[in-house]
Amino acid sequence: MIRSMTGFGRCEHHQGSRKFTVEMKAVNHRYFDVNIKMPKKFNFFEAEIRNTLKKYVQRGKIDLFITYEDDSEENVALKYNASIAAEYLKYYRQMAETFGLDDDVRVSALGRCPEVFTMEEQDVDEEELWATLAVALDGACSQFVASREREGEALRTDILDKLAVMEENVNLIEERYPQIVAEYRKKLEDKVHELLEDTQIDESRLASEVVLFADKICTDEETVRLKSHIGTMREALLHGDGVGRKLDFIAQEMNREANTILSKANDLATSNIAIDLKTDIEKVREQVQNIE
Repeated sequence: MIRSMTGFGRCEHHQGSRKFTVEMKAVNHRYFDVNIKMPKKFNFFEAEIRNTLKKYVQRGKIDLFITYEDDSEENVALKYNASIAAEYLKYYRQMAETFGLDDDVRVSALGRCPEVFTMEEQDVDEEELWATLAVALDGACSQFVASREREGEALRTDILDKLAVMEENVNLIEERYPQIVAEYRKKLEDKVHELLEDTQIDESRLASEVVLFADKICTDEETVRLKSHIGTMREALLHGDGVGRKLDFIAQEMNREANTILSKANDLATSNIAIDLKTDIEKVREQVQNIE
């Protein structure tokens, strides 16, 4: 299945009072690159998260966002810090003695001092938390892969259409070659007749010139290789999986062959076809860089 490297997935999962929300998106990248944003208290899950993502993704720059909510009343506890309260009380009494003030510190006032009472999260079962998070993560990954596959199918259809046009242009170049040689021979004969008038033409010399010209502009090797590359790319698109790097390499080779054809072209029609060919190859190169 051909997949695009861009995609989006989102999933929420509730387990009792807990809720995990996982969102992920991706853009093109040569390698597997993940950026995870989540509450710090879940950092110990990072390795497992990355291993899960690798089951679904081979390439791409992925941004993963994890949010967590817990509505239970048992997830936090009130803690009384007696030592901090004692410190506050000691300094209050020192202030009263130093400045001759009444020592009127009340429990209610002392309790409002910072850090005397704090809220602490209760320890949670890591396995239970991971089980909940894993469901949300798998759900987001499944949506993510589905969106990549939909876009990948559109890319495949578009590239296959372009390959068909490219193949037609390669056939036109092959068909044009003998016509170019014949036209060159005719021009050469006419020129010799014009210069020598009734003098007999040396056919062997004429044939040698035509052979040299034909060899100079011959693009048989390039067109054969281009057809082979087109066939290989079509096969990979129809039956391959994770073929983005391979397709990119093939597109580079196609471009090299098209450049050689254009450099050899001694004919306006062939040059125009080669330019169209290069244009389509460049479009294909842009498209295959979006494929995983």
